[in-house]
Amino acid sequence: MRRFLVLIAALVSANVFFESQARAVEVEQVVSPGGVTAWLVRDHSNPVVSMRFAFRGGSELDPADQAGLSNLVASTLDEGAADLDSQAFQQILADESITLRFDAGYDRFSGRVKTLTENLALSMDLLHKALSQPRFDEEPVARLKSQIIAGIKKDSENPGKMAYNVLYETFFPGHGYARDSDGEVETVAAITRGDLRDFVRTRLARSNLIVGVVGDVTPERLGALLDKAFGALPEHPRITRQPEATPKATGRLQVIDRAIPQSTIVFGHGGIKRDDPDYYTAVVMNHILGGGSFTSRLFEEIREKRGLAYSVGSSIYPMDHAGVIIGSAATENARVSETLAIIRAEWARMAAGELSQEELNNAKAYITGSFPLRFTSTDAIARILVGMQLHDLGLDYLDRRDEYIGAVSLDDVKRVAAKYLRPNALDIVIVGKPAGVVPTH
Repeated sequence: MRRFLVLIAALVSANVFFESQARAVEVEQVVSPGGVTAWLVRDHSNPVVSMRFAFRGGSELDPADQAGLSNLVASTLDEGAADLDSQAFQQILADESITLRFDAGYDRFSGRVKTLTENLALSMDLLHKALSQPRFDEEPVARLKSQIIAGIKKDSENPGKMAYNVLYETFFPGHGYARDSDGEVETVAAITRGDLRDFVRTRLARSNLIVGVVGDVTPERLGALLDKAFGALPEHPRITRQPEATPKATGRLQVIDRAIPQSTIVFGHGGIKRDDPDYYTAVVMNHILGGGSFTSRLFEEIREKRGLAYSVGSSIYPMDHAGVIIGSAATENARVSETLAIIRAEWARMAAGELSQEELNNAKAYITGSFPLRFTSTDAIARILVGMQLHDLGLDYLDRRDEYIGAVSLDDVKRVAAKYLRPNALDIVIVGKPAGVVPTH
């Protein structure tokens, strides 16, 4: 408890700067002449502009025999475009100090740009070329394929990666969420240049685009630049949406035998989606259970009291088609059974409504106090703007977010814990040689 109070004091002190910055954020909606929408936070204190953007639909849409397609496109999209080959494209980025990156997750294909204001027009021209006229030349595609395949092979021996992959395969059989976003060695190797081009033609469009911009730019100038960057994209994507998915957690315990001295444990079951009215209550509940890194019950019982693990915790993952709550820990093989017993006991204790007002107050104080610390850069704020749009939170969300957390009551947390926490349904995957653990699957 003393450590928690020290953390709260530090957060309050830091908020002297960050909270005033967060509350000063004014979000504007900008619509370009061509109809491209972006949310903007103007900041003329430095000659820098950060843009984050995302297209709805990520690796979950990759065909099973092309698993890893989204990731390979993200890795190669900035490796040459239009009349610029890979070396020339990258040289301009380096010479002008422009950051241009792409990324693929389960539900999003996203990107970011960060540049000096004087190079903003150039940055948007390069982004336009990358999105609308990518080259996908043989050399960079082969090079990036080799790097991705090497990473997949390395990850195949990483205990944490193995455990998470197996858990998601168990949760979502037959669904895109069951496949690793990076793909498999065979599927990545088989992806062709035509597959990459088809991805760009069919999946990147204006109607599934979200944009957030922060920095030294006016709405008028941004509108014109949005058309420069995204105006040539088709209006609508040609994609088939994945169906809703209910995680199939039934309390199974799987062991992947590996001769390592410490076992990695991953556990979880279905959770809550972002648009659920109980979402903020679930955030508070999870903070108390396992989300508060140094203050949660799991941390206190497993690390602080018994020294069973260096780190342990749980997180809520609201995806587009499903919600899950997942936790992890790592401990000596001989003490895995003890660790599992505590995890299940704390899960059950929270589900039964064993919760104090003091715990609730501390959790709410931490969650609201730490939020302004996210406003540390133009890029971080641009990322928040994209998230606000993806989840339809409204332009005034930054002003209302603390109210949502503050409104959570003790009865709310008890009700949501009873509804969502199912200790007997926890699926568990262990990688190692856990002593005294009997697999059920």
